[in-house]
Amino acid sequence: MCSSRTCCCASARRRKKQEKRRTIMHIGLIGLGRMGNNMRARLEKNGIDVTGYDTNPEVSDVATMADLVAALPAPRTVWVMVPAGQITDSVIRELEPLLEKGDLVIDGGNSKFTEDFAHAELLAPRGVDFMDVGVSGGIWGLENGYGLMVGGSADQVQRVMPVFDALRPEGPRDEGFVHVGEVGAGHYAKMVHNGIEYALMQAYAEGYELLDTRKDIIKDVTGTFKAWQRGTVVRSWLLDLLVRALEQDPEFEHIEGYVQDSGEGRWTVEEALNNAVPVPTISASIFARFVSRQEDSPAMKAVAALRNQFGGHAVKAVD
Repeated sequence: MCSSRTCCCASARRRKKQEKRRTIMHIGLIGLGRMGNNMRARLEKNGIDVTGYDTNPEVSDVATMADLVAALPAPRTVWVMVPAGQITDSVIRELEPLLEKGDLVIDGGNSKFTEDFAHAELLAPRGVDFMDVGVSGGIWGLENGYGLMVGGSADQVQRVMPVFDALRPEGPRDEGFVHVGEVGAGHYAKMVHNGIEYALMQAYAEGYELLDTRKDIIKDVTGTFKAWQRGTVVRSWLLDLLVRALEQDPEFEHIEGYVQDSGEGRWTVEEALNNAVPVPTISASIFARFVSRQEDSPAMKAVAALRNQFGGHAVKAVD
């Protein structure tokens, strides 16, 4: 008998899946947090059957990782969508003995590209393939689709193309998906993408602070940014999100100018140093984030607000 909310939720999801008219393929998804849960919804909406596992039983379809593997048809495809670093590594190590020759593991988190080499090597003796996918889209991906940067073999990319097509934005495939190269290439591309993102946010933020400082001249800061949304060379989705944040809190009175960095920006600078490539704008944006942890500033409030808008990243509220 179903006596818990967890069981009822899982049963409802199973019934919904059984009611589907068409299923293109069936994959496993580990990690049903902010992005993972939205990805599951988008995949299912587009004909991909998903069995999800999460340590939170209220959102998980199965009780254990072994149950997840058992629920999937061979050859299995398991997409890992958990925080980068030790957690991703532990998940892949737990998966490894459960999988068989011909299965595929996809790391869609923000892992460092060098970790991809180690995970591919770990799985290879069992005949299990590995693929890394840089995913961009944040909390808006369910509605808008996700930008995908893929590293892996051409054969495996083709095998799971229905999954990529379900996740990417509508429109031409090459405007939302790229097979960058072999293992590691997807996360490398995402690393550079995020380094550029750091610099773009910093530029908007510094412009905000300068406008906000001269209120004797600029009477409508929010309106100024809003007027840039169409027809100007600085229009972008980040600008749209900045306008959204300003409309919600015009003076950023409810947010501290404290900004975390999730690693990719640092790795971008490290790679630039290793390859003697000058990246002064990206590196300056990283150092600006470090400054934000020492003192409050209007510019860093804008960066914190932008990260919250596109990725749902936590902000420090003003005491």
